[in-house]
Amino acid sequence: MTEKLRFSSRWSTMLVMLGMAVGTGNIWRFPRVAGSNGGGSFLIAWVVFLLLWSIPLILVEFAMGRESRCGPIGAFTRLVGEKFAWMGAWVAFTATAIMFYYSVVMGWTLRYLWGSVTGGIPMHSPEAATAYWQGFAGSWTAVGTHALALGLGVLVVSRGVRGIERAARVLIPGLFLLVIVLAARAVTLPGAERGLAFLFTPEWGDLLDARIWLEALTQNAWDTGAGWGLILAYAVYLRPKEDTTLNAFVLGFGNNSVSLLAGIMVLCTAFAILPEAGDQIVGAGNEGLTFIWVPQLFARMPGGRLFMSFFFLALFFAAWSSLIAMIELASRVLIDAGMTRVRAIRTVGLAGFLLGMPSALSMEFFQNQDWVWGVGLMLSGLFFAFGVLRYGVDRFRRTLVNRADRDLTIGRWWNAAIVLVFVEALVLLGWWMSQAVSDAGLWATFTPFSSFNVGTVLVQWAIALAAFIALNPLLARKFAGDNDAQQAVEAPEATEGEA
Repeated sequence: MTEKLRFSSRWSTMLVMLGMAVGTGNIWRFPRVAGSNGGGSFLIAWVVFLLLWSIPLILVEFAMGRESRCGPIGAFTRLVGEKFAWMGAWVAFTATAIMFYYSVVMGWTLRYLWGSVTGGIPMHSPEAATAYWQGFAGSWTAVGTHALALGLGVLVVSRGVRGIERAARVLIPGLFLLVIVLAARAVTLPGAERGLAFLFTPEWGDLLDARIWLEALTQNAWDTGAGWGLILAYAVYLRPKEDTTLNAFVLGFGNNSVSLLAGIMVLCTAFAILPEAGDQIVGAGNEGLTFIWVPQLFARMPGGRLFMSFFFLALFFAAWSSLIAMIELASRVLIDAGMTRVRAIRTVGLAGFLLGMPSALSMEFFQNQDWVWGVGLMLSGLFFAFGVLRYGVDRFRRTLVNRADRDLTIGRWWNAAIVLVFVEALVLLGWWMSQAVSDAGLWATFTPFSSFNVGTVLVQWAIALAAFIALNPLLARKFAGDNDAQQAVEAPEATEGEA
């Protein structure tokens, strides 16, 4: 791989990786989940799982992408074994299925950014804001913004590694600056100290509540990008002497810093301006919080329209940078299969537009896909952990994570963390499935067409998994390559200075 096909510097690498990790979930989901689960108590569990889920998986993806120099299917085929190409296909497909509706979400941010700048968003009452949202979501206008969003993502990816770097150099510093400005404004509001106290003061007894730990683990699974395959796809372009251990910690803590700033911004504003509506705000869901209640909060703040524009600009930057990574991953898989980069990106763009239209036109379909493939990420994390276990946890750490020329090496604690990730993924899968069991009876739980139940997950997962397993021999032949990567790591190499 030539230097033109690698990231140009550590700075560029980290900006690109942060662009992948920081998405709408950091800004619209974290404040809501933290507010619903005890604030300070949730933060403790959230940091614990940053170290026991996110960073271990980030290191796995860095190592697999750097070693194989190909996307998830090729990486699983070459490093885990040809019998497990279908696992890489699942990882790639799940992230791509999310891309189909994530471009719709980016389209929403575009519409609301435009509305906040032009004054088109009603800010005087929740009823008016709800009517405005319902008139837009599920309309042909939403299809148009979906197409525009996807076009912006394809435009960046079509410029190659350097194009992705250039976009990240603008989007990520801009995003951090906007979130810092918004958080600083929020903490200066009269009464904001109540929000800070809530967010940073733990109730120690709440840590005995298993739900808080499960929600904290879920938030790490959804907002760092660990286990999605996106980090793996970008790791293809790592420089040979890149210090992936340091990068993993910077990425994990950098991503969560944005979430924390977003939590300060939203919760301090809510406590200062509408404390009586706190339960309604945090219980409104991602779309309700963002597109109905956020305008109400800014409407009551001096200079609110300007700060609302900043908010939706930050949300747009976050969505765009993450969508770029999803398009790159899907394109990488097609390139690994032998397609030219230009044709692969065009194919992904066209498929993304057509398969994203149902989510743009129907909120019920959008919610169904978000539920099915969002939970599917837990299975992706499980497959990554399984891959390491099959390869040999200590062997993987010594030969793929640690290198003799690395600045930092990772110690044996990571071995136990990977085993724990495998267990955590199983627990999350069981817990989320249990959340979808309906009180209305067996049929309501297993009907395949509901937005939120067990049946719709099982049916769609079964179709995808059956197809990938059936196609495994073909996938293995197509993505095995010359197996140079596999041969290069057959003999474990010891490293010194392990922490």
